[in-house]
Amino acid sequence: MATIAWIGLGNMGHPMTANLVGAGHTVRGFDLSAPALEAAAADGVIAAGSSTEALAGAEIAFTMLPRGEHALAAYQGPDGIFANAAPGTLLIDCSTIDVASARTLHDEAAAAGFEFLDAPVSGGIAGAQKGTLAFMVGGEPDVVEKARPFIEPMAGNIIATGEATTGQAAKICNNLMLFINMVSTSEAAVLADRLGLDHRVFHSIASVSSGDSWPLRTWYPYPGVVDSSPANNDFAPTFTADLANKDITLALAAAEETDTPLVLGTIVQEMLQQVSDAGAGDRDCSIVKKIVDGTFPS
Repeated sequence: MATIAWIGLGNMGHPMTANLVGAGHTVRGFDLSAPALEAAAADGVIAAGSSTEALAGAEIAFTMLPRGEHALAAYQGPDGIFANAAPGTLLIDCSTIDVASARTLHDEAAAAGFEFLDAPVSGGIAGAQKGTLAFMVGGEPDVVEKARPFIEPMAGNIIATGEATTGQAAKICNNLMLFINMVSTSEAAVLADRLGLDHRVFHSIASVSSGDSWPLRTWYPYPGVVDSSPANNDFAPTFTADLANKDITLALAAAEETDTPLVLGTIVQEMLQQVSDAGAGDRDCSIVKKIVDGTFPS
């Protein structure tokens, strides 16, 4: 079993580290949030007072942070991972960040003599808790294989995406599809309701028909239809609107860089921005259903 450093113990990092601990690994974790650190410690993570302390004796270091600027700050500078990890430490960033930041991390890791992977995940908090996340891993094939045994306790699928930064590219494109499907599910669900269809009946039809999607099965926007739906709990967050807005904005930025028109992506981003601007960005992203049905505050 390995000693693993983990930086970022929020909604995703906490359950991911719990699965590593459950697999027998020693996990030394750090987070700027004291409550997050305490919660992870309750599930077996050794709480560190700094990222440098977390890195002591680690063979592998994972990061799981909200944005590109946070990932860069974690790795760079005199207090960063590049300056303080032991030679030979395998570095794996599971954050969802922009491709340019991922490229910077790959380049600076190589310059510092470290092997590095960009390995964002899909599956949300539920997947993190169950250890069924899909990992999209960009980097050298031999490094991906070296990392595989340490990723497996957290994963349902580990997909090698190709060269450096392709993990982030895959995640950005996947989440673009996710949020477009989320909005289309909300529109269809509201229309079905107004046409007199029972919510459960319509869901049972769509889930075995050509309209099936992950949001339909997981985030159906009316309560009492899908056990995992945030609508059952007044849209308590499983994936906040603010983070969804961040992710789809990454897709729009990549589209601009590659001269790719994203008509639907632009509309969905505007809806998520409306949620954030109204102060509801900490609610689940599927709250966009309220925009569709006209019940969201104007």
